[in-house]
Amino acid sequence: MYQFESRIRYSELHEDGLLAVPKIVDYFQDCSIFQSESLGVGLDYLTERKIAWILSFWQIQILRRPGIGERVTVGTFPYEFKGFLGMRNFLMKDEAGRMLVQANSIWSLLDTERFRPVRPGKEMMAAYTLEERLPMEYAARKLVMEEGGERLAPIQITPDFQDTNRHVNNARYVTIAMDALEMMGEYPQVRELWIEYKGQAHKGDLVYPVMLRTAEGYQMKLENEQGTGLINMHIMTAPDGSGS
Repeated sequence: MYQFESRIRYSELHEDGLLAVPKIVDYFQDCSIFQSESLGVGLDYLTERKIAWILSFWQIQILRRPGIGERVTVGTFPYEFKGFLGMRNFLMKDEAGRMLVQANSIWSLLDTERFRPVRPGKEMMAAYTLEERLPMEYAARKLVMEEGGERLAPIQITPDFQDTNRHVNNARYVTIAMDALEMMGEYPQVRELWIEYKGQAHKGDLVYPVMLRTAEGYQMKLENEQGTGLINMHIMTAPDGSGS
């Protein structure tokens, strides 16, 4: 498992004084990139071959969000390659080794010129060591979304939403969803987050959140101006409605 240590910064906090949910996604994404860079199959390697790993699915279980100054260890490892898909676990632990957050993710390797899935080559496969997946309950990759929901005011995509692939970074979609809930006065304490990535938004696009309250928390769709779905999201809140 690849790991790095960090300390929770003030700039990473939500107003409740705990690590903001989108920042958890940032930590995990950075960890996977750090591992790939350390193995020689990072951004330069992918760019030269005109390929990119694109996130298809997140499942993030939050046991406790850390606060200012806490020292954390963030780790990741792949546990399976299947065709053009790569499956990867993530974790965040506190200084005593207690689990704070654990996650599953599914990635697709794409040809960035033809926008078609491709299988990872032997060199890339050999670079990674597969490990036993985390003992967590795994969600289905395809989310079932209920009908209805309230379409909220759109967010325009600005350059800071984009990453090196020139589309909206996966963590920024989480920011859009959480900001939309907060604008409705309903910023929840999240215990689990499932995200299915279906499409891409680019600079200048308008993204519309569509929110539906459910028995477990919220369902959130992010769609473009024409109503085409970009993201499906289940946001499960703490059983008592409070927080972790």
